[in-house]
Amino acid sequence: MLWSRDRNTRDWISARPLAIAADTPVITSAGGTEPNLLAALRDGGLPVGTDPREFRTEAEFAARVTEALSDGLLMSMEYPQPAALYPAERSVKSAELVGYLNNKASIGTFVAPRFQARRQIVTVDELAEATPAEKSWVLKAATNDAHGASLSVYLHRAGDPVILPAFADIVTAVVVEEYLNIHRNWGVQLYVAADGQARLLAVTDQLIDADGVYTGGRFGLVPLPADLLTECLAVTQRAADVGYRGMCSLDCAQTNDGRLLMFDLNFRITGGSIPLLALNTIRPDALDCPSESTKLITSAPIGALLAELRPALQRGGLIVTGGHDTRRTDNTINQTTLHLIVFGDDHDDVTTRRTKLEAMYNH
Repeated sequence: MLWSRDRNTRDWISARPLAIAADTPVITSAGGTEPNLLAALRDGGLPVGTDPREFRTEAEFAARVTEALSDGLLMSMEYPQPAALYPAERSVKSAELVGYLNNKASIGTFVAPRFQARRQIVTVDELAEATPAEKSWVLKAATNDAHGASLSVYLHRAGDPVILPAFADIVTAVVVEEYLNIHRNWGVQLYVAADGQARLLAVTDQLIDADGVYTGGRFGLVPLPADLLTECLAVTQRAADVGYRGMCSLDCAQTNDGRLLMFDLNFRITGGSIPLLALNTIRPDALDCPSESTKLITSAPIGALLAELRPALQRGGLIVTGGHDTRRTDNTINQTTLHLIVFGDDHDDVTTRRTKLEAMYNH
């Protein structure tokens, strides 16, 4: 079960686990259960969820949670839920723990100092002094309600006008972090199973757009410095030792001056989690080959988009891993989001096919 303050983001995030859920019940936005989408997932060989508990409105979301609790199910949330709706004793991990681990200020507690980017925590009242227009910096929400999806991070480049993001009006404290000149950008995907042991799933190269927003990942035997990998496992184990169970992704970088840093802790399902689990389920051989994930966004219905993509899907080297169509919810904005993996034997060919797809739909 997932949550985000941004309605569309929350909805399509909630639908992502359906692709690999099998018989595990999933509380999901109805936008992710469109019949053509589910058929495309099954055609790709994925263990699609057989027990989707749909919601179309805020009230239906609360009703699905209440029904699941009445069924005696334990809940696993990826973002903090209201305590009145979601009692801690019925959770795999508490809302307090999930919020704390994903708070942008918590990195100082879990990461060894040598791997931390330079940062300071300031109140909103101190923000103007800490964020001069003539310097580059990154602003992050320091709150246990932090919800990911790039909505709690703001990048400022020296000389640009300072236009503070909406979250600066919501939170009471923020993290002001150094602006990193990044040479390599990794997403280290890990998980903590029921036994409480931190394990590595895979390392990915992260694809970032000009605004610093994550757009997808590049998979396939991505190398990571040994000492950084050791610290990633240690960070995840520290979270496991205080009760965390589930997926996580640690955002790491090598800067142009050679520093190895960890700049974001994402203790939740991320954009890299589902593609990797999908490949591991149906094409484990592709984990060692070139592959890249991507997201297509269009105003067309998801059925029409999938119909256009059917020839490419039939040719192979392309897998649908999830999607969402707002027309199946009470959202007034018509928007379709489709998640895919492009894979093959040649890195350049995979990248060319991915960028061609994005150019056709993402404007």
